[in-house]
Amino acid sequence: MALKTSINYSPNFNPNKRSKNDIKFIIFHYTGMKKETDAIKRLTDIQSEVSSHYLIKNNGEIVTLVPDLYIAWHAGKSSWKNYCSLNKNSIGIEISNQGHQFNYTKFSKKQIYSLQTLSKYIIKKYKINSLNILGHSDIAPDRKKDPGEKFPWEYLAKNKISLWHTLDKKYLRNVRKFKIDDFSKKLFLKNVFKIGYSKNTKIKKNKHQSEFYIIKAFQRRFRQELINGKIDKECLLISQNLMEIFKLI
Repeated sequence: MALKTSINYSPNFNPNKRSKNDIKFIIFHYTGMKKETDAIKRLTDIQSEVSSHYLIKNNGEIVTLVPDLYIAWHAGKSSWKNYCSLNKNSIGIEISNQGHQFNYTKFSKKQIYSLQTLSKYIIKKYKINSLNILGHSDIAPDRKKDPGEKFPWEYLAKNKISLWHTLDKKYLRNVRKFKIDDFSKKLFLKNVFKIGYSKNTKIKKNKHQSEFYIIKAFQRRFRQELINGKIDKECLLISQNLMEIFKLI
C-alpha cells in the first residue's frame, strides 16, 4: 500500500542515488523553530543546507521533502555503534515542534498517529531493525536534544516502533537518585556503549564531559522524568534490562 503524503521537495540532498539496502536507520527530529512555516522554509532553502526525508506538520500532514533513495542532510556529525555520519544510512523524519529553545511542548495526537503510520511503512519497506530507530540526540548527544524527553518512545515501543524497557515504573521511581559505586557506573557506561551510544562522542578531549552528554541522551530516551546527567541505580537497572532485551532481537 502506497504512503499518502503531500510533496514539497527540498534541494538539499546528495544527487547520487543509494541502494535500498543502505537504509538501516530511522532518525527522529523536531524542527526546533517557533513557526512551522519557518521550519518548512528552512528545510527547503538551498542556503540552509539542511533537510530531511519527511516532515510531520502540526495537523498531522506528512510531507515528503526528499525521496527515500537520496541522502537527505538531517543527521550531521553523528555516530551509532560502528556507523558514522548516519545520513548515508538513514531516513530522517522531522516533526513540527518548537523545541527546547522555544517552549518545548508535547507532540499532538495527530502527529503521533501520522508518525506511527509513516514509521511502520518505512520499517516494512526497508526491514528496519527496532534497535536502529533512534532520536537525533542518540546519535549526536553532544550537539542535540531532539526529539526530546516529551517524545513518546514508550508508546511507540508498545506499537512495535523502537524499544523500551520492561521494568516496573513504581519500583524504578523508588530507586531513582540512589547512588551507586564506581564499578556500577562503569557497568552502566559499558552497557550504553553496547546498546549503541558511541565512544566517538568527544568534547574537546574531555572524557567526563562526553560521558555527561551521553548519560543525558540515554535519560531523554529511557528515563524521561529526570534528565540530570547523573548515573543512579534507576539508570543502571534500565541499562541492564535493555541489554537483556537487545540480546533477544
